[in-house]
Amino acid sequence: MRISAPTASRGLGARLRVAGAVALTCLLLGACTGEQFQKGYIMPPGALEQIPIGASQDQVLIVMGTPSTVATLDGEVFYYISQRAERPVAFMNQKVVDQRVIAIYFDKNRQVRRLANYGLKDGKIFDFISRTTPTSGQELSYLTPLFKLLSFN
Repeated sequence: MRISAPTASRGLGARLRVAGAVALTCLLLGACTGEQFQKGYIMPPGALEQIPIGASQDQVLIVMGTPSTVATLDGEVFYYISQRAERPVAFMNQKVVDQRVIAIYFDKNRQVRRLANYGLKDGKIFDFISRTTPTSGQELSYLTPLFKLLSFN
């Protein structure tokens, strides 16, 4: 028995269609993979290391740029606010994975007196530079609403 050319090509065509369908399915599923979102301030690499205690307010503005907000707490404070979120699949809701508030405290002479990198640790506001949790006072009363505002999820 002899196999004709059209029969052999039909088997090959079916295999190519199956391979194409598999490739298309993989491509479509790959498009549904997770995404990451950055909102607010994006800190330049090594920026905090360029701001020593005693630096001028102008020096901070050159390195960090315009702050997200400014407050007056026994001198001036610049706040740089950011949030990172991700979603594992394209159609799912975003989940916040990191929130940060970089605070740069100035004295009356507009010189840096302290730096803080606030984030959430175990559900509490935590300074990742001094490794402390603010306990009370004006500073905490200003930071708490900022984190509640960021935590819209």
